[in-house]
Amino acid sequence: MFTRFIVATDLSPASFAVVVGCLGGLAAFGARHCLLLQCLDLQEAASTALSYSTDPLEAVLRQQKEGLEAQGYQVETRIVPGFAKREINHIADEEDYALIVVGALGQSMVHEALLGGIATQVIHSARKPVLVVRLEHDPQTGEARVCPTQCDLSTHVLFPTDFSENADHAFTYLEHLVASGARRVTLLHVQDRTRIDPHLSHRLEEFNAIDRERLRVLRERLTKAGDATVEIDLRYGSPATEIVELARQRDVHLVVMGSQGRGLIEEAFLGSVSHHLARHATAPVLLIPAPRPH
Repeated sequence: MFTRFIVATDLSPASFAVVVGCLGGLAAFGARHCLLLQCLDLQEAASTALSYSTDPLEAVLRQQKEGLEAQGYQVETRIVPGFAKREINHIADEEDYALIVVGALGQSMVHEALLGGIATQVIHSARKPVLVVRLEHDPQTGEARVCPTQCDLSTHVLFPTDFSENADHAFTYLEHLVASGARRVTLLHVQDRTRIDPHLSHRLEEFNAIDRERLRVLRERLTKAGDATVEIDLRYGSPATEIVELARQRDVHLVVMGSQGRGLIEEAFLGSVSHHLARHATAPVLLIPAPRPH
């Protein structure tokens, strides 16, 4: 499913943490070939041109390449001029890469580290799935690192859904993950308090009954796809808050959900909520964009 993937990289410690941290977990989902992609904006490209050499960049990429090769991947490295948000998505589309990997640190997208604020823009404009790898600060050194307990992506997958068409599209990816060996899945729907209170609160039990049955149908589809243990959970409150909290409580290793992306309804569940998760979830987040025409 993710045979060919791109890792957006640079010279930062956060970038090293993403590359050498735990991308080996993608191999369980069919990942084999990696493109390590370094984008230079106009200012960086001019500075490199004045130095007459890309040797320092290439040396760093070689080290990162060796780290990925040690995890069993075939690795290509590339340095391209241009804005990362545009070049990454363009290359993914034109060369048919199945996945883009970026990093997120702390409570916000990486700033002055891997991709800077560009990571958010990559997510917004991506036509291909984006894996946001969770980083944390090492309490001893202060440097960015991948949380070691989250490295086996197939251990426990959380799938939040609002039962929309885009959520169903994302669910097809979850079926592939289960077929590839994901061992435990939690299917989650959150009844949005802001849409129910106060005028529809008397119908909450009705809504719960309908949505619990929808979750059961999804569970049946997954049991046919593979051998994963599948649980269902129905909650009431703020979708973003409840999803982040459940991921923390249940020791989730990967969150998979749809992402509306730029140009679609910002308030939609799979728009604002998915991007909130990319910033705040304790586990890596796999965002599946809605199918869009070129």
